[in-house]
Amino acid sequence: MEIRRFQAQDLAQMLEIWNAEVEEGEAFPQIQPLDALSGQDFFSSQDFTGVACEGETVVGLYILHPNHAGRCGHQCNASYAVRADWRGKGAGRALVCHCMETAAQLGYRLLIFNAVVEQNTRAIALYESLGFVRIGRMPGGFHAKDGTYRDTFLYYHTLPSLES
Repeated sequence: MEIRRFQAQDLAQMLEIWNAEVEEGEAFPQIQPLDALSGQDFFSSQDFTGVACEGETVVGLYILHPNHAGRCGHQCNASYAVRADWRGKGAGRALVCHCMETAAQLGYRLLIFNAVVEQNTRAIALYESLGFVRIGRMPGGFHAKDGTYRDTFLYYHTLPSLES
């Protein structure tokens, strides 16, 4: 599996993966799916958008962007999506690890996840296995597609300094 910056030819597969997560309504805050134009704008506007590829097939992706600006501009945030038939095969772990390396290269010091839905147990297990620290719970922080409100967790990880 190769992880690299997304390219125009990846967009259709990326939209399929991203929109499946949005439509599921269980983890992503977005409500509206992306189309080709909004997707190109969205993915291009990130500090980095990475894709995990097996040959010509995009099996997962991530977006990396600032969590805050100014004096908190050293914090970044990311979102990940993996094709349903690739879950449990290491793509998510590879994406998060690549994201952490990329964030450090871009000068970020902290990777923050603001709203990990409590029921997203696979993501929670992955983040905790990689050393992310849970520092809070937001009661009812996520409005699920089924109309219920679910708790979310806040996680962070200190990124390695690349300064010599």
